[in-house]
Amino acid sequence: MTLRALRRAAEERLSAAGVDSPALDARLLIEHALGLSREDWLVRGDEPVPPDAAARVDALLERRAAREPVGRIVGERAFWTLDLSLAPATLEPRPDTETIVECVLDALPDRSAPVRILDLGTGTGCILLALLAELPNATGLGIDISAEAVATAAANAARNGLAGRADFRTGVWGAGIAERFDAVVSNPPYIPSADIATLDPEVRDHDPLRALDGGADGLDAYRAIAAELPGLLKDGGIAALEIGQGQADDIRRLLETAGLPVAEIRPDLSGIERCIRAAKPV
Repeated sequence: MTLRALRRAAEERLSAAGVDSPALDARLLIEHALGLSREDWLVRGDEPVPPDAAARVDALLERRAAREPVGRIVGERAFWTLDLSLAPATLEPRPDTETIVECVLDALPDRSAPVRILDLGTGTGCILLALLAELPNATGLGIDISAEAVATAAANAARNGLAGRADFRTGVWGAGIAERFDAVVSNPPYIPSADIATLDPEVRDHDPLRALDGGADGLDAYRAIAAELPGLLKDGGIAALEIGQGQADDIRRLLETAGLPVAEIRPDLSGIERCIRAAKPV
């Protein structure tokens, strides 16, 4: 079988398994298994694939057909301008979460300022590290309840040349943090407990439950964070939180009850309200 024929067969196999993006996933898995670049498809497409190489591809396709995400299979995921390693204790970063990064960057009057950023529930560190990559004089602290997530985020900072400006440690939201920050960001768990079973298998079976389950109404983490934000933000500081579909009004009330007027609710690329931004009055 040639490389091009292998790719066609892989696409058909993943399509039959109900995978949403069979062509892209087939290409990524074959490239990972065989150590190929995008350019190799142009010059090596008619080369035969040795049986041992085809077997490596088959093993990865079997996992993807069982609905394990590509990022979990290859152990990494692109986010913003970064390449990030994953771990069982971390969510797989998704493009929707880049809405938070955009929202914060647009709200900062001076991207060269020495701002301090706090990331609550940092996971892979994706939000904090994406912001640091765009803000050359910013520094940040990422907090996660999982020691494995903290270690993964620290490794991702080093991988992307940001270790000198990012610290990570274990904790429960903002508990015990005395410092005040220019910006606080978070992608907290927001799926109502009863809805977990209805999620796509890529999420339900492979993302950590603790990072998905937001309690009976999906708002448990927001209640905790909203109560802590006034003590975590400097005067004039901003908070940007990822939210689930249909949650904007409830989370707005939580933030405004805490004394943080909401300045913006920003949709993601699908038009779903995805980020809520509030500010602490000066």
